[in-house]
Amino acid sequence: MNTKEINFAYQVRHALNENLDNLPSTTTNRLVLARKIALSRKKYDMPLRVFAPQKAITGQASGLFAEQFSWVNRMGVALPLLALVFGLAGIYQFEQQERINETAEIDADVLSDELPLSAYLDHGFNAYLTIKDE
Repeated sequence: MNTKEINFAYQVRHALNENLDNLPSTTTNRLVLARKIALSRKKYDMPLRVFAPQKAITGQASGLFAEQFSWVNRMGVALPLLALVFGLAGIYQFEQQERINETAEIDADVLSDELPLSAYLDHGFNAYLTIKDE
């Protein structure tokens, strides 16, 4: 119904309520019959659909034992985060160890190579190291 129809219905209802005592009985009987017919034709409201989340992940408890396994639900969030932190820490440690090994390998190559002492004092020695490293 749009606003005009609703306003019209309110006006009709208000006019009928004001003159209810003055209406003849045949008119009231016809109004009662018309109301019954209108109610019989009324469309029933569809039930509302409500979103009710269900625990659908395997291993999650529900029902009687839900309170006993509430710590399992909390660990379901904490354990992946903990694994992520340990994984990132392990990757960092691995990269640091690789960097240390590369530096130690360069130092070992430099120390075991036969270079004159002036090469160590030369500013172009870094260029030599990068060429040898490639």
